[in-house]
Amino acid sequence: MAKRKIIPYNPRLKEFARQLRNDSTRTEIFIWLKLKGKQMYGYDFHRQKPIDLYILDFFCQELMLGIEVDGYSHEFLEVYNRDEVNEKRMNELEITILRFSDEQVLKDMENVIRAIEFFIFEYEKHTPDLPF
Repeated sequence: MAKRKIIPYNPRLKEFARQLRNDSTRTEIFIWLKLKGKQMYGYDFHRQKPIDLYILDFFCQELMLGIEVDGYSHEFLEVYNRDEVNEKRMNELEITILRFSDEQVLKDMENVIRAIEFFIFEYEKHTPDLPF
């Protein structure tokens, strides 16, 4: 099995991440119910995970996959631009970001799950050292 990559994070973000987990939005809770406890094909996802100088809504280290759920504030140009910078940094760390809107999660969870499953299937198809 491949060695786990060490991912940098700012320790000062740990307490803020804990606070975000305790104050989750309805949408974050809704998607978390589908990801927690290795329900997604045995992969371990974490909520509000500090990575580098950012906090990802959901993260699976084995897949190097971050999932971001964007509320209405992400429609503003300033927030959108900040998201682009964050995503570029995640890509530099070899982390893929899947981004969904609150509306997608609340009204079309089936296709949100399909998108995550598609990522997993593609990952497994292109990862030679998996045991299956």
